Amino acid sequence: MELLKSPIFSKYKNSNAKLINFEGWEMPISFAGLIEEHKSVRNSVGLFDISHMGVISICGKNVKDHIQKLFPTNIYSIAKGQSCYSLLLNDSGGIIDDLIIYDLGVTNQEKSEIFLIVNASRYEKDFEWISDKLFKKDISIDNAKKNKALLALQGKNSFQHFEEWCQESISHIPSFGCEYKVLKNICENEKVFFSKTGYTGEKGLEILLSPNLAAKLWDFLISKNVQPCGLGARDTLRLEAGFHLYGQDLTENINPYEAGLGWVVHLENDHEFYGREYLQKISVNGNKKKFVGLEIQGKAIARKNCQIFKDDKLVGTITSGSWSPSLEKPISLGYVEYDYANIDDEVDVVIRGKKYKGIISKKNFYKKEI
Repeated sequence: MELLKSPIFSKYKNSNAKLINFEGWEMPISFAGLIEEHKSVRNSVGLFDISHMGVISICGKNVKDHIQKLFPTNIYSIAKGQSCYSLLLNDSGGIIDDLIIYDLGVTNQEKSEIFLIVNASRYEKDFEWISDKLFKKDISIDNAKKNKALLALQGKNSFQHFEEWCQESISHIPSFGCEYKVLKNICENEKVFFSKTGYTGEKGLEILLSPNLAAKLWDFLISKNVQPCGLGARDTLRLEAGFHLYGQDLTENINPYEAGLGWVVHLENDHEFYGREYLQKISVNGNKKKFVGLEIQGKAIARKNCQIFKDDKLVGTITSGSWSPSLEKPISLGYVEYDYANIDDEVDVVIRGKKYKGIISKKNFYKKEI
């Protein structure tokens, strides 16, 4: 099967991108090298093509009334121009996907519109689940990305570069804020969606736009010496920030509470949602395991499926791990039995048949300087 390609594939291929098959997409794993790209985001700014991700539009009159049952989060807590992180759950409270919900407000014909940016590996599953669960007579569910490109500009200098390109200020937009509008200085007949969101632990933007405008933005940023970055740096950045990766840290067999995402479950809101009854029981009875960070002593890297022991008892499993370019040491995330998941607890992690000492830590290994 031929791999899917981003609308701006030729742009980064011309930038000496090293390409891989990622969830059926031919995507760059790196350009100048993972560590250089990682540090460019931490110290200044980096540019990612994330066109493999899905964007779902749900539109209709009073659309939140229809879709609230899909999410454990009270989506009425956000208004036009705001967004929130949430989860799609199955009937047993397992995580179908983690995503961001964007409120675009009322559009034409008094209809309101919601964007969902979802993981590439889960787009088809998400779309099918949402379509099956919603009464479609009063709403429409569409692929909002279609042939568009989705870019992420991340790092402390991201806003100023975007403002210079579009010749508009975005200082009025708060963190996790968004706009969907015509940038008149760039193109008078096309709306561009952009939000102050990202998945790197730094401030930044995610931008949905036509291939033509995406190519122009890419060229502009490259001319300003902005470093293009691949999926390798994206992974180490999110890992340092303690962010989950679906398919490794999150699956349909994991519930929000054991994943450390209980804060998105608003049981107090008293709205019905898929998995609510199961999660109510867990909120009372507690979990058997907990999602934790682990700092590995030495230079060995504990990656997915490495086992965690305490006094020769198997107590957990690593789900993500890498070398941290910012901290210059190996870090990992994983699930550990609740009784062995206290901060600073020592465990043994088996890496390639050998035991290494690990220290249970907070999941957010890195915090940006303010």
